[in-house]
Amino acid sequence: MNFYTLSILGSPLEPLTFSSSIEYQIFDIVKLPFQNKEKDAVVLEKVEKPEFKTVDIIERTCFYFSTSQHSFAKFIQNYYFCSLGEAFSLFVPFQSDASSTEEIFTNESKIILSSKQESSLNELQKHKVSLLFGDTGSGKTEIYMKWFEEVLAEGKRVLMLMPEISLTPQMQDRLEEHFGESVVMWHSKLTKKQKEKALEKIYNGSAKVIAGARSALFLPIDDLGFIVVDEEHDDSYKANSRPRYNARDMAIYYATLLKIPILLGSATPSLSSYVKFPYVRLKGGHFNQNRRFVYEPHVEEITPIIEEAVTKIHAKKEQSMLFLPTRANFKYMICDRCAYTYKCPYCDVGMSLHKFARRVKCHYCNFSEPIPEICPECKTGNLLSSRLGTAEAVEHFELKYPNLRVAQFDRDKITTQKKLKALLTSFNEGEIDLLIGTQMLSKGHDYHDVTLAVILGIDNILQMSDYRAREKALSLLIQIAGRSGRKKDAVVLVQSFYQEFFDPYISKYEEFLDDEKEFRKELYPPYKKLARLNFAHMKKDKANDKMNEVLQKLYSAPNIEIVGYGPSAIERIANKFRFQILLRSDKSTDLIKAIKMSKNVLCEVDMDPIDFV
Repeated sequence: MNFYTLSILGSPLEPLTFSSSIEYQIFDIVKLPFQNKEKDAVVLEKVEKPEFKTVDIIERTCFYFSTSQHSFAKFIQNYYFCSLGEAFSLFVPFQSDASSTEEIFTNESKIILSSKQESSLNELQKHKVSLLFGDTGSGKTEIYMKWFEEVLAEGKRVLMLMPEISLTPQMQDRLEEHFGESVVMWHSKLTKKQKEKALEKIYNGSAKVIAGARSALFLPIDDLGFIVVDEEHDDSYKANSRPRYNARDMAIYYATLLKIPILLGSATPSLSSYVKFPYVRLKGGHFNQNRRFVYEPHVEEITPIIEEAVTKIHAKKEQSMLFLPTRANFKYMICDRCAYTYKCPYCDVGMSLHKFARRVKCHYCNFSEPIPEICPECKTGNLLSSRLGTAEAVEHFELKYPNLRVAQFDRDKITTQKKLKALLTSFNEGEIDLLIGTQMLSKGHDYHDVTLAVILGIDNILQMSDYRAREKALSLLIQIAGRSGRKKDAVVLVQSFYQEFFDPYISKYEEFLDDEKEFRKELYPPYKKLARLNFAHMKKDKANDKMNEVLQKLYSAPNIEIVGYGPSAIERIANKFRFQILLRSDKSTDLIKAIKMSKNVLCEVDMDPIDFV
């Protein structure tokens, strides 16, 4: 009889010992009985017969993890405070009985770079980790693809990571134009059948260029020779559930582990990447004389100035886009008599109005219910909206200007890749006059004939209680503005009281980053490391007690600073009361040691947090 320690995939439990008469290889995936269910687990090591009674493994599967996947999973386990089973559950395993093809990639369509792009590529290739700081429209994608060509010619494969909402049909078309059938896309909107087809091509080796969202980092790609992280500044690379990994940071770690180059790219790179890595500045194609900025100091609202600008563009048979940070109709509903905010019964946040569905919905726990007719507090007042949302903005223009063809572009409307493709095609073919959306508008889409970009609500982002608020607001403004004026002169109408902050940096993001460095030094990343410890329980006292228990131990930990502690900004979500501790240190290792020494069962660790609510 053989005995093995196994880690159950997706389970928070420590490795367990099972037995089998069959010999298994390390990192084989097997099926075993656990709590009256059949579970997948990975074989970690062969051990001596234990003193306790063991249960037999059911069977071996045809899947396994590679040595590099194991090393990667171990790092995620230790750095992001999860179990090995949870770390392994991120990965798609290799398949032992997969057929392979000897197909050699031949490229018919060669990418031609300008002299500026060519010199940028040559400089970037001198480094294992580098940053391409290129203006929107400056030709970053061509540089990526030229590098892809060179790696593919060596018989290796490439991986391109993009934020989920940047995985546009346009990018797929561009990749397929140059690399044909060897391109595979990977993201959450794929159907089960599409995923199976994509995996088949990855397993048999015919997929040479794999482009996908953060989960694509964990695909079973052998012979990987190069990684690109596009839009590296984007917050959606950070997972919001355990393991709370950042795919950009993990891609850098994985590339280092595999000893292959990695390139980060952005028109508005994060200060962290700008400070840490050698970069090449690629200018041009973004802010030039054909894009004029106009500011309207006003609260978030569709004003006569905005309406006039949109109708003028429509009269010229050109297109407009309007950005709002809030989807649905409104963010909150407030009583016109007693000022009561209509809140989710399970969270300390206001409910969002979804008129089309005739419901109010919580965007934190997804609870929804029919729209209330009167205020539940005073029983007499009417519930009115506060803050403008995309659906209401669409309704406003449709009612007031019936000849204006308006479309909504947010996660409420764009729920599938098919819908995304259909809307972008309609817009680029001139079938839509005004596109109203959220941050999806800013994500790598090519809009050919937009000559007006209207940006509302940017001041709300600038005023967030977040050390990156200035970076987020300016980056977003530049990204959205960059979608206009591709072919003709354009106006960017910004509704903001902070022209004096935005205006000097709009065409000089590098200057902003240099100034921001001084603000962050000695306080925030990339000069300091942060960790956020979260505590949540249905009983408020229990969550508070567990926080204090950890807090007392942390006081004696060396080389860390307790920045603050107490109730979270949103104290209750999904009927659980939430408390937090924020830690700061010069080194991640000091934070990890302190947390390991102090944490309890209720303590959920978020290393390098980007969310502070």
